[in-house]
Amino acid sequence: VQLVESGGGLVQAGGSLRLSCSASGLAVNDHPISWFRQAPGKEREAIACLSKIDGSPYYGHPAAGRFTISSDNVKNMVYLQMNNLKPEDTAVYHCAVESFGCLYMKYTTWGQGTQVTVSA
Repeated sequence: VQLVESGGGLVQAGGSLRLSCSASGLAVNDHPISWFRQAPGKEREAIACLSKIDGSPYYGHPAAGRFTISSDNVKNMVYLQMNNLKPEDTAVYHCAVESFGCLYMKYTTWGQGTQVTVSA
């Protein structure tokens, strides 16, 4: 199983980014797939997750109203659209397979991450 994130970068506050997660070795619609982030010196934060049961999205507090998770099951990809970015969103963003359920943060596999930097 391998997850590879892309799409990060440097953006000004108020801007947008779309992160992509390419999965191999598993079908994204067979597992709850999450995005989480981690900033230096801080704990992981759950951002968003797609349920394997019905594909419903679930969001952590940092994402509320600004981020949207989606998937393309044909391409086996999961995306995170991030709008109205704030400097506090600066972190490395990872996609991950959840072992228990959405937003429980019990990850079995995660990618190397993609850096998102938001300037004031």
